Amino acid sequence: PMLPLIYLIRESTHINSYQTMGFVKTILKAAAPSSPLPRAGQSVTVHCTGFGKNNDLTQKFWSTKDAGQEPFTFSVGLGQVIRGWDEGVIGMQLGEVARLKCSPDYGYGRGGFPSWGIMPNSELIFEIEVLSIQ
Repeated sequence: PMLPLIYLIRESTHINSYQTMGFVKTILKAAAPSSPLPRAGQSVTVHCTGFGKNNDLTQKFWSTKDAGQEPFTFSVGLGQVIRGWDEGVIGMQLGEVARLKCSPDYGYGRGGFPSWGIMPNSELIFEIEVLSIQ
């Protein structure tokens, strides 16, 4: 079997008492080579599962695959979502499944997202599948 491809985005720097690193992308399922990539401003629909509840990267905090949830649609590259998604999904092809490990500055940062159990300055992992690009 093929090993997953890993991309390191951004070098590590130190700002305001926590590391800023960007994200690491691991391809879990490659798309067909001819599959399109989204462009900034296009509407992208994804399945996503987020991990990192209470600073535990094995604990799920949300998934579009949970009962009552639906795939999530947003305009990529316009700042409508966290930076890890904006920069990570714009580099994903239609049909690709990838894991994005986001540093706090590419997630919810200093404020966290307490109602979902995301603590301030939490690293997060998202498993994302690009379902459509329009």
